[in-house]
Amino acid sequence: MVMRPGAAADEPDRTFIETARRAQIVAAAIDTIAAVGYPQASFARIAERVGISRGLISYHFAGKDDLIRQVVHDVVEQGVAYMRPRIIAEMSSGPATLRAYIASNLEFMREHRKDMIAILEITRSADGRRIFQDDPHVTDAVRALEHLLSGFQTAGQFRPDFDPHAIAIAIRAAIDTVPSRLAVDPEFDIDNYASEIATIFDLATRVEGGP
Repeated sequence: MVMRPGAAADEPDRTFIETARRAQIVAAAIDTIAAVGYPQASFARIAERVGISRGLISYHFAGKDDLIRQVVHDVVEQGVAYMRPRIIAEMSSGPATLRAYIASNLEFMREHRKDMIAILEITRSADGRRIFQDDPHVTDAVRALEHLLSGFQTAGQFRPDFDPHAIAIAIRAAIDTVPSRLAVDPEFDIDNYASEIATIFDLATRVEGGP
């Protein structure tokens, strides 16, 4: 069945070829945004980069907002898929889980630098920020981390006297500042940063007298 133009990201009747074409367009959009910025990333520029007609992009996406929503959705989904198994593998220990959470976030950013720069460009504009915040994975990030911290705190694996919500906000802020650093500093040592941030929050949440 042929997909309707502007159909939702989870449209069930999309063909394999249509899905592949959309993925190609999304990848070209990421490259274009990272190269020239979000405001200048027109359908014409994206089409030129991927070697297709502008009209073909319009067939698959109802407009720029529709395409950018798919960009954000795909990058976030890839990040979640990358992080989840690494975090689950450490779930027997609160400190190890927190370290895996921080490390896997930043490892993904290191391996997907161009994607992170594109996301940064999107969030710098008012309409792009709105689109970014529409994604449930983004809006739920602090809440999910807070829940994780609270669970291990209740289990006695973190100190009992910190505010999980405040610490979750601080951790996300430390992670979410990295794309702006990647954009301006090609020599930024993200692995060292990850190690230092993990140590800071390990000390902030460690049970008194713990290892």
